[in-house]
Amino acid sequence: MVEIVYWSGTGNTEAMAQEIEAAVKAAGADVESVRFEDTSVDAVASKDVILLGCPAMGAEELEETIVEPFFAELLPKLSGKKVGLFGSYGWGTGEWMDVWKQRTEDAGAVVIGTAIVNETPNNAEECAALGQAAAQA
Repeated sequence: MVEIVYWSGTGNTEAMAQEIEAAVKAAGADVESVRFEDTSVDAVASKDVILLGCPAMGAEELEETIVEPFFAELLPKLSGKKVGLFGSYGWGTGEWMDVWKQRTEDAGAVVIGTAIVNETPNNAEECAALGQAAAQA
């Protein structure tokens, strides 16, 4: 079971989650997609393959009221888990994704892939590749 958990402010990251979910299904794996605010850390941590989605906010950071506290609580439970990360950004270089990936790896997770888009999701290839990687993980 692949768990996709995301937060979306403008709809871009939600659109990415939908593309990734379609790719996981097309590859033949079971998938569940849920917003951060509609699930719990324990529910997410119970999954073997976890895909987390959040756009860059502020100075290239995770959304600070919902995603960052959730992720900070999830971190100690990620050791040995297969994790993918995705999100969109509107400025900068995508540094938030590099930092997020490093934090995830430092927690002992195996990062199976990332997908980032600048502004509106228009590169379905990255989302499809992440979905396929999750289905095969």
